[in-house]
Amino acid sequence: MSGLTSTQKILLGCAVLSIALVCCLAGAAAGFLGRQAMIASGRPPSGVEEQFEIFWEAWNTVEEHYVDPEAVDAETMTYGAIQGMLDTLGDVGHTRFLSREEVLLQVSDITGEFQGIGAEVSIRYGRPVIVAPFDDSPAQRAGIRAGDLILKIDGEDTAGMSITQAVQRIRGPKGEAVSLTVLHEGETQPREITVVRDVIRIPVVRWQMVPPKDEGASRIAHVRISQFAATVDEDLAAALQEARNQGAEAIILDLRNNPGGLLSQALDLGNQFMDRGVVVLQEDREGGRKSYEAKPGGLAVDLPLAVLVNQGSASASEIFAGAVQDNGRGVVVGTTTFGTGTILQTFQLSDGSAVLLAVAQWLTPDGRQIKGRGIEPDILVELPVGTSPLRPGSDAEETWDDLVESQDSQLLRAIEELSAELP
Repeated sequence: MSGLTSTQKILLGCAVLSIALVCCLAGAAAGFLGRQAMIASGRPPSGVEEQFEIFWEAWNTVEEHYVDPEAVDAETMTYGAIQGMLDTLGDVGHTRFLSREEVLLQVSDITGEFQGIGAEVSIRYGRPVIVAPFDDSPAQRAGIRAGDLILKIDGEDTAGMSITQAVQRIRGPKGEAVSLTVLHEGETQPREITVVRDVIRIPVVRWQMVPPKDEGASRIAHVRISQFAATVDEDLAAALQEARNQGAEAIILDLRNNPGGLLSQALDLGNQFMDRGVVVLQEDREGGRKSYEAKPGGLAVDLPLAVLVNQGSASASEIFAGAVQDNGRGVVVGTTTFGTGTILQTFQLSDGSAVLLAVAQWLTPDGRQIKGRGIEPDILVELPVGTSPLRPGSDAEETWDDLVESQDSQLLRAIEELSAELP
């Protein structure tokens, strides 16, 4: 991808941390991050001597007078000070510090198989929040939903907990259980949900023809992408080709609860549905912008398009939804997306720890900011409380009556919009 660094290819989806990953080969993990990281400078900055005098005053006071000397650990205090410094930037949950151990575990879950509960987590309102559970994951089967605020992990209050602290407490080996006390969106009473960790295998692309309302052949394909993993381009191309072979004349692209992934895959997705126009803008700290444009030759550039999003749609999902809107390519249906729009770069520190720092942000083709705001749909449709989005291939999508009974109002509205466009 022209103009796209390897770091940006990898770290688009790292604005949220996976709580699915628990075990990986240390050598592979170290190599992965080592190739992507920049080495941070250790030279003291000029003009901050007086500020650091105050820091050392506080440090020395703790070392000399704190009541429990055994609790005074130089490394722990140093790491805490670094994280505190990063939190002042206001990019909580994205820009963050990683210890040496966390660096080894901060391998993006883009290969499609790993161990854990199968969900993405970020920080909101001072607590961990579920961005999205993965399809068919232990988290989803146990009842974890996008937008769930995690109040306790195994009985421990999460107030003030960092994203990496939450991840450390939630992850664990296959077969072991973790108890999450969560508050579902729209509810007032917390629920305690036990999730048994397992091996997570994610089919990133699923699709099926939408059953027709009346007699006749189906004309709309429902295509779901669960995350922007490394094989999305190939899997999506195969799905679109098969859908066309089966008579698809319009596409519903379902990005609900899709937490993101590789930018390169988001751009390839744009190429399948757009033969021209800007897909996304990259803006650096000086305000300089670089555009990434669609390339011709996609399999669905001529088909009417509806995109489904919700609060669990983040990162690359938001990039694509914004591109569809600003290019007038289709209609976006659902609820406002998560609001992840920073590009994280890894800066490796001398002891093996690292800083994940937002060095740029993504904007929609018209220059709209995604970070902290999300993408508002063209048609706002809320799912009824307790209703989960339908997935292609599920039993609830066998017939038109099944669709109606499912109460997936977002999918039904997308079908209505596209049906009105078809002759």
